[in-house]
Amino acid sequence: MVVICVDGCAGEYLALGFAHGELPRLAKLAANGHFGQARGALPSFTNVNNCAMVTGTPPSQTGIGGNYILDPDTGEEVMTNSSRFLRNDTILAAASAAGRKVAMVTAKDKLRELLSKGMDGIALSAEKADDVSLEVNGIDDVESLAGPKPSIYSGEASLYTLRVGVELLAAGRADFLYLSLTDYMQHKYAPEAPESREFYRGIDTEVGRLLDLGAIVGITADHGMNAKCNADGEPNVIFLETELTREFGDGCRVICPITDPYVVHHGALGSAVTVYLPDNLNRETVANWIAALDGITEVRTREAAVAKLELPGDRIGDLFVLSARDWVIGRTPGHHDLAKLEGTLRSHGGRYEEMVPFLISEPLNAKYAALAKGDPRNFDIFDFACNGTQP
Repeated sequence: MVVICVDGCAGEYLALGFAHGELPRLAKLAANGHFGQARGALPSFTNVNNCAMVTGTPPSQTGIGGNYILDPDTGEEVMTNSSRFLRNDTILAAASAAGRKVAMVTAKDKLRELLSKGMDGIALSAEKADDVSLEVNGIDDVESLAGPKPSIYSGEASLYTLRVGVELLAAGRADFLYLSLTDYMQHKYAPEAPESREFYRGIDTEVGRLLDLGAIVGITADHGMNAKCNADGEPNVIFLETELTREFGDGCRVICPITDPYVVHHGALGSAVTVYLPDNLNRETVANWIAALDGITEVRTREAAVAKLELPGDRIGDLFVLSARDWVIGRTPGHHDLAKLEGTLRSHGGRYEEMVPFLISEPLNAKYAALAKGDPRNFDIFDFACNGTQP
């Protein structure tokens, strides 16, 4: 049993590969099994959706509503890279407790400890494949399996993650795997770019190896990806904290939940933010003002975000704000170093990156075929893979 999160996999990447006959193993998987779409969790960020997937639950239950939050316990801005932020138990931990040989391989090390909460088995990242131990990772030599560790800023980081999974399965060291890739390539290259097409051919090869080993494979994504630019290729950015200060004075605080250690990917600019307001401001007044800004598509109060978007109320601000397909939201110009971006700004976080591919390598039974026609979520992937293919 192998579940793969292809980080940043907008449907266009697979569609283009299928149209050109470049993904034969994935195309056969889609034809013989199930190929559809699923709705991810909002905000459409990495930590949010990976935690949802390994627990099978929305952010309101995981407590992870961003890669980066204002910690209500300390008042500090922190990254949610520790399992202490994850409020419920994981499918991986349950599988290991049930006697499965569990392995979790992530490209980004920021996910490793977070997603391996309570799990017995192998947990490692491609990013730190040269720094593993039996005590911490359940394995003491990864590079002999898959070669020297790759750069995290490369497509190789994702392919390496898949290769480690293949080798662990082939060696009988794991029979229940979660492989979470990185979206460096999708941030950097549009679907039609030669680099993207070559990258997806590499994914196709490794998925084929997993299938040849007899695995049931489930594939989905944590989010899609879109260019966030104008016609000249310049980023469409709303520096919301700057705008709020100009309009309402000091005291407004914007948190960008896309923020993580990988600034080359996106410059901490995404299509969703939370806003904390001082007590003297009326939330509805501010919400209506934000909603009228160019590039803003949705503004929710905390209560509405909890009820409608399944977000953890104590870890978001007074307002939750989403932007249009080709816009991102930042804090102030000083909070974002756009010089570190490599090429055109491509990012995610909003509604327009919410729908993702959803593939199962075996035909679905009647119950799950019906569920797939409704509103499947990307965090149903383990349920479909484990239970959806049995007669």
